Amino acid sequence: MLKSIQQRDLDRNRWIKITMTVILVVICVSMVVTLVPGLVGGAVGTSNPDTIASVAGQDISLVDVERQLNQMTQNQSVPAMLKGLYAKQLLDQMVFQDALTVEATRLGISVTPEEESARIKEILPNAWAGGVWQKDAYANAVQAGTGMSVDQFEKALHDEMLTQKFRSIITAGISVGTDDVLKEFQRRNEKVKIQYALVKPTDLASTIHPSDAELAAYFAKNAGKYQIPEKRSGRYALLDLAKLRANTQVGDDLLRNYFNQNIDAYKVQNRAHVEHILFKTVGKTDAEVAEIRQKAEDVLKQAKKGGNFEDLAKKYSEDDASKPKGGDLGWIVEGQTVPAFQQVAFSEPKGAVSDLVKTEYGFHIIKVLDRETAHTKSFEEVRDSILPMVLDDKVNAEATDISNQMASAVRQSDRQPLDDLAKKFNLEVGETAPASTTEPLGKLGNSPDLHETLFELHQGELSQPLRLDSGYAILTLKDIAPAHQAALAEVHDRVVADYQAEKSLDVAKSKADDLAKLVAGGQDFEKAAKSLGVDVKTSDAFARNGSVPDVGTGQQLGEAFRMSVGQASKATQMGSNWLVYKIAEHDAPNPEDFAKQSKDIQHQLVQSKQEAAFSAFHTALVDRLKSEGKLSINEEAVKRLTSST
Repeated sequence: MLKSIQQRDLDRNRWIKITMTVILVVICVSMVVTLVPGLVGGAVGTSNPDTIASVAGQDISLVDVERQLNQMTQNQSVPAMLKGLYAKQLLDQMVFQDALTVEATRLGISVTPEEESARIKEILPNAWAGGVWQKDAYANAVQAGTGMSVDQFEKALHDEMLTQKFRSIITAGISVGTDDVLKEFQRRNEKVKIQYALVKPTDLASTIHPSDAELAAYFAKNAGKYQIPEKRSGRYALLDLAKLRANTQVGDDLLRNYFNQNIDAYKVQNRAHVEHILFKTVGKTDAEVAEIRQKAEDVLKQAKKGGNFEDLAKKYSEDDASKPKGGDLGWIVEGQTVPAFQQVAFSEPKGAVSDLVKTEYGFHIIKVLDRETAHTKSFEEVRDSILPMVLDDKVNAEATDISNQMASAVRQSDRQPLDDLAKKFNLEVGETAPASTTEPLGKLGNSPDLHETLFELHQGELSQPLRLDSGYAILTLKDIAPAHQAALAEVHDRVVADYQAEKSLDVAKSKADDLAKLVAGGQDFEKAAKSLGVDVKTSDAFARNGSVPDVGTGQQLGEAFRMSVGQASKATQMGSNWLVYKIAEHDAPNPEDFAKQSKDIQHQLVQSKQEAAFSAFHTALVDRLKSEGKLSINEEAVKRLTSST
């Protein structure tokens, strides 16, 4: 049985390997094609509108691409915005594969049936029962493992093997010398430390104070940015829950009735308030348990001699939950803990410290702080806790009843005076300041329903009661201020903020330029920065793959690695900020690390050169097929493909 399971795992792993290989080939080739300009695009169109590409007379149709795309994505959730990109990449891969086949024919390179058979036998040994090929077993295995038909699978396998042959030929003999590895090691591992000043526009904005003339000119230039949306003001009649609560009385009869209906909630079981110190023994050997017991007994002696129990728990307990609280477990009820712990907790006198108690968790030292026998709390004990709940229920019921009456009155006439309705139901009357759909409506708040109602009302019309945090409100429209081009006075503060934000960018650049010039002229970096009101900091040493917090990455600061100690940079933009820095230290790599990293570096450099060589071959192949008229693309069909998907 074990051997059978192992064989199934081995077969499954082979299928995972071949399926992933096919997928990776599609991805890798599409990446190469995408990175090479001009493969799809710029070629002569084909005559058949359903033919999307033609390579040496071999046509690729829209249907071909869409069929393969659907097969590749049938069990995947592909965002709609990416489907066109996937279709384009798949087309590129199909064109490339046909181009590769043409070149293979020209050069006499092929994948023989024997090579294909050997590869299939390698990955599908179960298709050969007793050394004899089983057609049905083979077809079933292909379908189960890849979801492809036999023809599709064998074509994908053939294409992958052909591509690998070309890769092997093109990249054979590529190597990397020790000097290249050493140079890359130094590049990766050298570090610099910089003294720097980061000039942030956001820090400078508040220091910019435009004159009235400057602000007016800025506003005139950017007036289109400042539109005032429609604003509406309203009057309201509010059933204020806070006032209703303040005027609502709750008698003891209601409180007692609530108490009697919920009597089970006030029953107290036998319970004990305890603290403990735990010494864990779970997973320990007998020898380790003996050592733990000795440690626990030593702590117990301290507790028995009057040592502060809470302090001992904080120091020695291994119960992470109760340790910070001095071992306090709060109130426990019978049946809540394991029997040995419960027996002590409910038998020791209040204030007593137990002997060691052994449970499945370890050794406990237990202190009983208090204990209560089972009983039902009296009404007097719980009256104050019941009052807020009963009051809430009464207020909410009364408010719901009044709001229903208000709604009925509005249904009878939604054109009656708001003040009459307010007087009838003793409602608070108020007004809202003009507000857009995104601005709060004063005391009423900022709920979407509130704005939607106000912006749908007609003059003189009453709304139905709206449930708000503060209560129930009926609205009527007071005034409408139509949307319009803003005057400067209406958006003054916003214009000032925009002016400051825009000008602060120029001020930041100017400060950084001035600092760079002062330092280049020989001034001390810190003194020059201080004279301009800019703070100076010193970074930790960082490598090219590191970063300087709040400044940027080592890659963004790549120029620093080419500078000498003491050399200062020009003003450099980092996002919206400006940076000036000086090289404080330049640390060479540790030679001892070279032996540890050289093998990986060499492997990565070889891979990089191999990819570059294959990419160069690819570019040359595509260019030649185009120049020979053997590769053509139907651009209109490409547009239909990417838009339809």
